[in-house]
Amino acid sequence: MDLPKLKNKKLFEEAFTHRSYLNEAKIKVSSNERLEFLGDSILSFVVSNYLYTNYPHFDEGTLTNIRSLLVNTKSLSQVARELQMGRLLKLSKGEEESMGRENATLLENSFEAYLGALFLDQGMAAVIKFLELVLFPKTQELVDKKMFKDPKSLLQEKVQAKKQSSPIYKVLEEKGPAHARVFRVGVFVEGKMLAEGKGKSKQIAEESAAKAALEEKR
Repeated sequence: MDLPKLKNKKLFEEAFTHRSYLNEAKIKVSSNERLEFLGDSILSFVVSNYLYTNYPHFDEGTLTNIRSLLVNTKSLSQVARELQMGRLLKLSKGEEESMGRENATLLENSFEAYLGALFLDQGMAAVIKFLELVLFPKTQELVDKKMFKDPKSLLQEKVQAKKQSSPIYKVLEEKGPAHARVFRVGVFVEGKMLAEGKGKSKQIAEESAAKAALEEKR
């Protein structure tokens, strides 16, 4: 879809002006950082309201996980690419040469800045309508694939579906100084180790092991 234009052209240009561009601009312009701040808050609110309204059977933790997946850098930068926001960015020569138009973080920031500009230009209703077209449709895919669940929960479900005993996590190795400990954990089902993972905490290592086990079982 084409990106909806704004009545206020100055707001539209500001939404896609990276701070690096300011040093080279011959005219006085503002970067998109303030609009990004506003858009980030609006995005969180609108997505939260959408999830709360449309998924009443999910608890707070699940809603938080889904929201995180919808508004993370990977998701928003992909939407920005689909909308060809990269071509609208005003960048310094250095950012341009370093493939800034494809930079996931810059694309995410520009998407949030555009939301802020759209809100100021046309109000909340326009923001909601826009997100209904470009972002909300991705929600059901996350739900259907259970992508919002943590690896340990998903592995538990897969194991229980085969009527096997619940996974057991064991620390295989613990090394490093107290302030920089690294744990290596194995995940076992009925005495057999499915996979192992590493992390700066037991929890992180367990999740890493569960993720590896899920990838092995695909």
